[in-house]
Amino acid sequence: MNLRPALLPALGVFAAAARHQNFAHAAEELHLTASAVSHHVRKLEASLGVVLFQRNARGVTLTAEGRQLADAATAAMTDIAAVAANLHHSGSITSLRISTLHSLTYCWLLPRLPRFCAAHPNIRVNIEANIALTRFDDDGPDLAIRHGAGQWAGLTSHHLMDDELFPVASPALAGVDKISEPRQIATLPLVSDMALQGWRDWFRAAGVRGLNLPPMHIFSDSTDAMRAAVYGIGAALARKQIVMPYLQRYELIRLPGPALKARFAYYAVYPTHRPLNPAAALFIDWMKQEAPDERTPMPAIPAELLGR
Repeated sequence: MNLRPALLPALGVFAAAARHQNFAHAAEELHLTASAVSHHVRKLEASLGVVLFQRNARGVTLTAEGRQLADAATAAMTDIAAVAANLHHSGSITSLRISTLHSLTYCWLLPRLPRFCAAHPNIRVNIEANIALTRFDDDGPDLAIRHGAGQWAGLTSHHLMDDELFPVASPALAGVDKISEPRQIATLPLVSDMALQGWRDWFRAAGVRGLNLPPMHIFSDSTDAMRAAVYGIGAALARKQIVMPYLQRYELIRLPGPALKARFAYYAVYPTHRPLNPAAALFIDWMKQEAPDERTPMPAIPAELLGR
């Protein structure tokens, strides 16, 4: 069926009600009464011939048909908002606040960020790197990048990329040239971070049993663990997404053994109840496009500087 233009206001009200799954909260957002929200929703239901909300004493919940329409309406409004943002005068500047992890920022995001800035010169990116869970209050970030299972209460998540673990070390680390099999790695000094998956998990996946691992050098941040390995403190169990620049620069080399699939992946998250900032939607799409390319962009050094 064709959606009549007269129903577009009702569709906008429905989208707000679907985000909140509460007519009173939607009414507050839209500066309407709860009865007006209910009227618009019933008008849309009558036109479509389906029930969009189940009403009960405790409130309302979306039906399966309502969820389908809510997803489509949210996607359409996000697209419209992104187009509207691009229609602004070329001199207008949009700020985008992103909360993310220090390790991913340093090793994955920053090397790629110039490509986003070149494609969207009117967006100014504000990166806040920390390990604490993001507070999406009124003054909080527009978007967060997190490492986890992909399900957080009250948040919509978009999968960006998976990860895997494997051992690395500096080529200058004493004894590393004699390592030919996974078991021998335990004879090296070992570096660890605070991740849930660690050396014992990797040795088990490599088929090595009965090891008594020595005390390790422990760092709270994965970036510090990688830098410790670069400086020859010991071999580290690296995440692929943050170790690639070190491997490309030959500051670290991969040691023998399998790659262990990580339990957690990287996700972009934002509050489900709040419409996604158009600049944040562009950033999510850009990260999804970047994720399949594992090689880290390296800055080009001018030829005249190489000769100095």
